[in-house]
Amino acid sequence: MGSSAAFKRILLKLSGEALAGKQGHGINTDVIKQVAQDIAEAHRGGTEIGIVIGGGNIFRGIAASAGGMDRASSDYMGMLATCINALALQDALEKEGVPTRVQSAIEMAEIAEPYIRRKAIRHLEKGRAVIFAAGTGNPYFTTDTAAALRAAEIGAEVIMKATKVNGIYDKDPAKHSDAKMYLELAYIEVLNKGLKVMDSTAVSLCMDNKLPILTFNLMTSGNILKAVNGETIGTMVR
Repeated sequence: MGSSAAFKRILLKLSGEALAGKQGHGINTDVIKQVAQDIAEAHRGGTEIGIVIGGGNIFRGIAASAGGMDRASSDYMGMLATCINALALQDALEKEGVPTRVQSAIEMAEIAEPYIRRKAIRHLEKGRAVIFAAGTGNPYFTTDTAAALRAAEIGAEVIMKATKVNGIYDKDPAKHSDAKMYLELAYIEVLNKGLKVMDSTAVSLCMDNKLPILTFNLMTSGNILKAVNGETIGTMVR
């Protein structure tokens, strides 16, 4: 266990969109390589890392259902998209020397283990990164909720939500130059202000289980290591 790491076990939530890079869709190999290198750096410090990854770069269930598709069907398609991302990330991590297992909430024996909580914890204890694919396995739940659920199940000390912005702002920083970033927030403030860090189900689950949420910019190389080492970065919700 590295002396620098502030957390023994974390759950890292990656947005699917972040993996697309500037192309906006699909998987950008340069981005996924950089993400894998950053995770490998944090892993070398002795931190046990569980990962939940979104699928928005491939398919967005909510967007498809808004377009008239059945919500349950479109959500299952979104879950399959997360599996594609999970396999890509597993490959990138193993190239960086991080032993990695993918566990899927939807059974697909040829490509991933089924999600089994005790097995996941055992992998983490043995120094393997575990990627939790296919969300919760249920439609109507986001991958944010899956991240909160898995974090609680594996006993993670914090959820680290890595996105395309530096933290949580009072309004969209891409549209408003005067947007202010919060350094720390209470769960109830996030819910009351309707801040778009995670959906309300995920935030409520974190609040009930006293799971802090740290949100920061994935695109800045080295940020994952800084977060794991407890440096002041992004926005902390607790």
